[in-house]
Parts: sequence; C-alpha cells; structure tokens
Amino acid sequence: MSGLTSWLDRRLYPHHARNWDDQLFRERIVSYLRPSSTVLDVGAGAGIVPEMNFRGQVARMCGVDLDPRVLANPMLDEGRTADAGRIPYDDNTFDVAFADNVMEHLANPLEVVREINRVLKPGGVLLFKTPNKSHYMPTIARFTPHSFHRFINKLRGRAEVDTFPTLYRANTASTVTQLAAQAGFRVERISRIEGRPEYMRITPITYFFGFLYERIVNTTDLLAMFRILLIAELRKTGTP
Repeated sequence: MSGLTSWLDRRLYPHHARNWDDQLFRERIVSYLRPSSTVLDVGAGAGIVPEMNFRGQVARMCGVDLDPRVLANPMLDEGRTADAGRIPYDDNTFDVAFADNVMEHLANPLEVVREINRVLKPGGVLLFKTPNKSHYMPTIARFTPHSFHRFINKLRGRAEVDTFPTLYRANTASTVTQLAAQAGFRVERISRIEGRPEYMRITPITYFFGFLYERIVNTTDLLAMFRILLIAELRKTGTP
C-alpha cells in the first residue's frame, strides 16, 4: 500500500481501522453474548481474524470447518472438522452461532441454515456477515475466474490459501428473509453497510472511484441494495 493510499485513509476514513468490517460484526455478536453463553463459529477455519476471538469471554467456544486447521484454531475451546450442513453437535446445544464471510461460499445455504437452527437452543441467535450480491465487488467476482480473486486478495495482503470460491446464493436481503422463514428463524435485523472501499485501495486512482461510490450509495436508503456488507441477525423460533 502506497504512502498516498495511507494518507487517503487518514483523510477520508479516519475512524476506519484495519478490519473495520470485522470489528463492526464483532460488536453485533457481543451484544448477544453472556458469560454463560455456548457459542458456535461456523466456518471457523484457522482463526485468522482476531475480531472473531471470544474464547474466555463465554462459557464455551466451539467451531466447525472443512479446513483441518480448525482443530488447532487458538480461538476455540473445541474445533471439529465438518461440513456446515452436517454439524456434529446435538440439538439445542448453542445460544449463539455466527459465520464471518461464509455464506457466499455455500452451495446449499438453506441446508446449512436449517442445520444451524437445529443446534441452536430455542430463542438462540444466528448472525452472519457476507458480501451483498448487488455490490460491484460480488458482481465482478461472479464474472471472473477464481485465479483473479486470489490475485486481487494477494494485493490486499490475504494469503491465497485463505481465498475460497464464491457462489453468492444467500447474499441479498430478500434471499436472507426467505431463508430465515424456511429454516425456522425470525429476522431481528438485516443491515447493509458501505464503508471504506477496501477492494479499491490498491492504487490512489481506484481509491478515488471507490470513495465516490461510497458517498453515492450512502446518500439514501434507496441505494442500500448496492452497499458492500450484509449483516443478518436471526432468532430461532422453532424447528422448520
């Protein structure tokens, strides 16, 4: 990242720290946590996002992921290698479940959301953060090869091994609302947020266009569908 890009960060987004989106998501999760909570991280992986570390703040922190690195995830009291559509825990086990940048990778999101419903206690909460499908970044991603995604993320400082194929089958507010109803959840809140243009900070020129986009889509809620982040907060109402 160039010195000019750093200057633009300070000038245009002085309140946006590194991983500001994960910090925002963390605040949403924390609002539902209690010291007695049992929590499940769906797609916990190797534990590369420090904002998703709640170990020691809750009664038990568990995680599942197909990536075997989950077994050594330092943010978990227990990690299990498993598909999110077949979570290896009993019914009504968890108070809170969350998924950070997982939903966009799912081939069958309804199966996964129903499975999360099963392992949540009655009244339990599922939160997830995912890219909003109507934003330019997912739109470009859907029409470019996975090798291009790895290249862009490498420029942004993310390891290629942590860049996974995307499908975007649960990535609009209307789709989330439908999934919630089908899986036995009530929608508490769906937020769509545009902040610092992370994917455009590669050069000062792209940064400028990202800044203009951010200002435009934040002028009115009528343009909320074009904001990058989609954060869903769902509460279990019963067995689907």
